[in-house]
Amino acid sequence: MGDPAAAPPDRTGFVPALGRLGTRFYDPLSRLTTREHRFKDRLLDIAAIQPGERVLDLGCGTGTLTIRAKERRPDAVIAGLDADPRMLERARRKAEATGAELEFVVGSAMELPYPDGSLDVVVSSLLLHHLDRDAKEAASREIARVLVPGGRLAVADWGAPGDPLMRALFLTIQLVDGFGPTADNVRGRVPEILRSAGLVDVRERERLRTVYGSLVLLDARASAR
Repeated sequence: MGDPAAAPPDRTGFVPALGRLGTRFYDPLSRLTTREHRFKDRLLDIAAIQPGERVLDLGCGTGTLTIRAKERRPDAVIAGLDADPRMLERARRKAEATGAELEFVVGSAMELPYPDGSLDVVVSSLLLHHLDRDAKEAASREIARVLVPGGRLAVADWGAPGDPLMRALFLTIQLVDGFGPTADNVRGRVPEILRSAGLVDVRERERLRTVYGSLVLLDARASAR
């Protein structure tokens, strides 16, 4: 998928996964609390990756979604990008253990190291709520830039709570990841941000109840410019 630079990322507007608690708890907590297998498989259903397509897992963390995408579509070219080198080290070890041939790149969602129109699909799981408003907007513009005309985006992230219980549970995420970065999520503004970046056909495809609140799956397309 090219040779993206691995320079230290710009972390402006970025809150690391699980705040400052480190990376070793990330995988077990995700499995136990976010219905991870179901929502990530459903996200890949929505992405509908085709043979030979160039795919980026944006904010790939420890690579669970990246590896699952490669297992489901071994004939696609799939890479994972994350701002946290520690997460990527775990991702590489997990990929090696499964035999998956994947590229993992240290980089910033706000400055993607890929040329214009170079990717067919971008998937992203639980990234956007770590970014403040300016960073969300910049990342969304970058997604629109690197996708081919008509290219596809599939996103899973926290959305507007569906009821008072979901709102109360989401306070856990806000306390860990910050009230500023998560404000747009709790107010249901992520679709609006994606549209403002030039993405089209932004739709909510599914909503899951979790112990942390309402997890929303969205898809969108790059305009046929």
